[in-house]
Amino acid sequence: MSPIRILIVDDQPLIRTGLGMVLGATEGIEVVGEAGDGIEAIAIAARTTPDIVLMDVQMPHLDGIEATRAITTGNPATRVIILTTFDIDAYAFGGLEAGASGFLLKDSSSADILGAIRAVSSGDAVLAPRVTAELVRRYGELSAPAALRDSMAEQRLAQRQSAMDLLAELTEREREVFDALVAGLSNGEIAASLWLSESTVKTHVGRILAKLGLRDRVQAVIFAFRSGVI
Repeated sequence: MSPIRILIVDDQPLIRTGLGMVLGATEGIEVVGEAGDGIEAIAIAARTTPDIVLMDVQMPHLDGIEATRAITTGNPATRVIILTTFDIDAYAFGGLEAGASGFLLKDSSSADILGAIRAVSSGDAVLAPRVTAELVRRYGELSAPAALRDSMAEQRLAQRQSAMDLLAELTEREREVFDALVAGLSNGEIAASLWLSESTVKTHVGRILAKLGLRDRVQAVIFAFRSGVI
């Protein structure tokens, strides 16, 4: 089995070194590069096509959010995990909107970091969807400037109509799985509630994400929130 190929991006050399030592010593993981800013990260990602990028947010020249957007747009197969100082903040939200598959606290344990990498590599999200929903809800309530509210309302109306058109393409069973997914249920929980096997649920989730043009469960929750489904 091929190793999971990792790119580490952080403007602090000590953090890059620490992560590199931990990941480099782990079987099944290969560190393919390190970058100290967003511009360097985009260049190295294009050259090495990593499976996963561990991405800092606040960096010189180009921040991690814009770097995430560029990397996930240029190579949709690459997954990005945002590294943040706080568990729920606007930086983490911005990263998720830009295409990241979740976020990690910088002081996470080695076990948590490795678990997150393996989860994202297998197509899951770093954090439970219900936590992502809370993140999106808080950002929507607390961070939107008053001057943008009317514009945002118009955008949300258009987004909702577009989302409903896409959701109409789902089968009845796929819509049941989608509703359970964005409610925060795991594949096992969905399987139990709908009397399906976990492998069948996984197949449904893959088809749902493909039909909606989404990369993972985190993006499905954001899609549901932005469209007014939740």
